[in-house]
Amino acid sequence: MTLSALDSALLGPLFATDAMRAVFADEARVAAMLRAEAALARAQAEAGLVPAGLSPAIEAVSSTALDPAALGRRTAVSGVPVIPFVKAVQGALPPELEPAFHKATTTQDIADTALVLQVRDALDLIAADLRAILDGLSAQARQHRETPCVGRTYGQHAAPVTFGFKAAIWALGIAEVAALLPSLRDRVLTASLGGPVGTLAGLGEKAEAVGDGFAAALGLHPDLAPWHTRRARIAETGSWLALLMGALAKFATDVAHLATTEVAEVAEPYVPGRGGSSAMPHKRNPVSSTVILSAFGAAKGTSLTLLDGMAAAHERPAGAWHAEWHALPTLFGLASGALREARGLAQGLVPDSDRMRRNLDLTRGLLFADAAASRLSPTLGAKAAHALVEEAAGAVRDGRGSLEEVLRARPEAAGADLASAFDLGPAIRAGARTADRALAEVSRLAAFLHSA
Repeated sequence: MTLSALDSALLGPLFATDAMRAVFADEARVAAMLRAEAALARAQAEAGLVPAGLSPAIEAVSSTALDPAALGRRTAVSGVPVIPFVKAVQGALPPELEPAFHKATTTQDIADTALVLQVRDALDLIAADLRAILDGLSAQARQHRETPCVGRTYGQHAAPVTFGFKAAIWALGIAEVAALLPSLRDRVLTASLGGPVGTLAGLGEKAEAVGDGFAAALGLHPDLAPWHTRRARIAETGSWLALLMGALAKFATDVAHLATTEVAEVAEPYVPGRGGSSAMPHKRNPVSSTVILSAFGAAKGTSLTLLDGMAAAHERPAGAWHAEWHALPTLFGLASGALREARGLAQGLVPDSDRMRRNLDLTRGLLFADAAASRLSPTLGAKAAHALVEEAAGAVRDGRGSLEEVLRARPEAAGADLASAFDLGPAIRAGARTADRALAEVSRLAAFLHSA
């Protein structure tokens, strides 16, 4: 039995990637705790506090020899996995080194530092997906910068835009969230070393040197002051993941609507067997959009758990820290599935420019109502021009011709330059210009993704 869709053999492959599950697997956590303990022993040896052979001895302990299931049974008694982990490693060390192991540190130091190592790997996976998504959407935007399509507000046809404009807006929304990643990494990729209550009293005057060496050995930032109960960086990570899934959900929301039978302006990439129905073999459901939207739906509430953890009592809370163990890996898992699907959409979305053009004609010129009112305003005044176009729009909806035909039949419109009002050219050029500006900003915001 499984209690999470992400870990389910039946549902897990739909909602999370194997790569992200591997990052947060029990075996990966145990290996990360071993790395943290070895780095700490190395830093302490450099300060003359433990034997030089301790770190190599820890590194010689194979993480595969530490059975997560056995550790888990003892965790149910101890309350944290580090306690049985420490005992298991002590049992694997030479007797003369065992007393120096885990010196002056505490369970939260090892657990949090191990988590940070996992988060670093997870963020690397996300960065790779973001690069591919933004590259794919940027290519779509450039290719279709002058492909006219309907612009919609409140679900209604509003005015013409270009499909390249829409794709550029999707890319820019994602890039704006992606741009927060470097500063997030600076804050969250910090080693945790505070000892039992955060003062590192057991290391005396050598505490700072050990802390710096510990962090350097792991490629992390040093812990200038204990973050045992300063959980903003963890809450920020969860909030950033939720924001990221929200930006992907904007993309998915539009694709799901544009792929409906009545609209049919895009199609998700075709994959044999995907999107069908057990009862309706003709269906081609938007599975990628569905996965993205479901991830965002689950992420919002999950991220609140991490925000609640900021109200941590004194030097270590009861429950709030443990609650993070449920929430943060879940958010990374949800993000991995959403990113995978968004990557496929960005790289393989199939626009139908002919259908876009037919949909532009669907309302018989009503999309140009604003432009028509602008052309009438110099002779009628803005208020009268708006009223005339609004009245003419009603006639169009009643089936009495196109908007241009109805307006030309009105004497008030005599002499107005109505022909230019119904020209797609200005809308296409405006959409293309805006797409170009948006893509330039995407390139600026996401430059760091290509610099590694």
